[in-house]
Amino acid sequence: MIRARRARIVATLGPASRSPGMVKALAQAGVDVFRLNFSHGSHEDHEAALKAVRGAEIALKRPLGVLADLQGPKLRLGKFAETAIAVKPGHTMRFDLDPTPGDATRVQMPHPEIFRALRTGMALLIDDGRVRLRVGERTDEWAEVTVESGTKLSDRKGVAVPDAVIPVSALTPKDREDLAFALRIGVDWVALSFVQKAEDMAELKSIVKGRAACLAKIEKPQALDALDSILDYCDGVMVARGDLGVEMNPEDVPVAQKTIIRAARQRGVPVIVATQMLESMTSSPAPTRAEASDVANAVYEGADALMLSAETASGDYPLEAVGIMNRIMERIESDPLWPSLMDAEHAGMEGFDADALVAAARKAGEASSTGCIVVFTTLGGTARRMSRERPIQPVLALTPKPETARRLALVWGLEPRLGKEPTSLEDVTDDAVASAMAYGLAQPGQRILILAGTPFGAPGAANLLRLAHAPAKKTKRTP
Repeated sequence: MIRARRARIVATLGPASRSPGMVKALAQAGVDVFRLNFSHGSHEDHEAALKAVRGAEIALKRPLGVLADLQGPKLRLGKFAETAIAVKPGHTMRFDLDPTPGDATRVQMPHPEIFRALRTGMALLIDDGRVRLRVGERTDEWAEVTVESGTKLSDRKGVAVPDAVIPVSALTPKDREDLAFALRIGVDWVALSFVQKAEDMAELKSIVKGRAACLAKIEKPQALDALDSILDYCDGVMVARGDLGVEMNPEDVPVAQKTIIRAARQRGVPVIVATQMLESMTSSPAPTRAEASDVANAVYEGADALMLSAETASGDYPLEAVGIMNRIMERIESDPLWPSLMDAEHAGMEGFDADALVAAARKAGEASSTGCIVVFTTLGGTARRMSRERPIQPVLALTPKPETARRLALVWGLEPRLGKEPTSLEDVTDDAVASAMAYGLAQPGQRILILAGTPFGAPGAANLLRLAHAPAKKTKRTP
């Protein structure tokens, strides 16, 4: 179960894929991390799915991560007396706080925080941008709006305000209940939706208290403006192109994707590219050529992971979607141009000795005689630093902590495995060589680079780089 690629695959579990047999098959096909989408499904569904992942992990002898994706605040219109109304450009009406069912002249928008943030001339996007409105006269309790595009408004459609930071917590009461449940059943990652500012992630981390790694979903333009400060509180980040594409012009989304990936790579923060990667495979056994190119471009950009949503959660071809994504990744990473792209953009060293040591290990690993790099890590910091350098050689990350191994399943280029805590330099060398040989990452006679930290077992920066050789094959004596 060693992957023949460095980029990782995240797959969403749902009605089409959460059975134990399908989960195991998806992991065999290439999934590294399974996403539980708390916007859908019951707690019982998610707990059963997590148990299926843990069962597959045991059967396949490979750590598998579980990502809990919180729904986040959903801003919506109220209800209409006739369920929906027809509109056209130039149609004017009022949004207000009155819960009375609406009509063509007015409807409830039950979010006083939106009214307080609105200003004349701002845009409002309804139903994923299908209807675009412009704000006219407004108060803290109502706003006059004019339709600029769209044909229909209906009950409970989502509202987006791309030009304003809405003063609402990214953690709703539902999210807090879901978060407590997710931590109780033992997820490895928690993703926060609709992050707008660093304080949103700081609040999440204060609740999680290290029980899971925390990931920010970047799906609002305001988050891009505060990206550096948000990354200060992130263990991972997601380019959530669906909602991001609602609030930004289409031509700006690819630029935003590259900006987020570049910033995350500089920090050594794992980055996921998500939404509509292979969307047509929800109902088709093959992707479009444009989708294949989209997946390929994310791999060329050095993203840590790519995510499948409806393709595996509710689609007709979940296994095929994973298999094709896996094949595209492997093909791109076999491109002679790919190593030079990974080498072209390295993070600047932060002045720590560990950075210099990790950079030296990556450089030394370029020798053709090197089979792999073995990293001993307790909480995953040394392994993530190694991944940040984007070494072309495989990286075996050995840790005594199952939770660390599962979190590292998301990280580019790492093959996390459980290993015993070394107690001496001899243990480090012996365990590294034996593990590299056992997993087929080094052939007899090849070099093995070993990165570790002393004192052993104490979380902290790496301070030891060793070189070992896989033992040569013994030849039989002829009589």
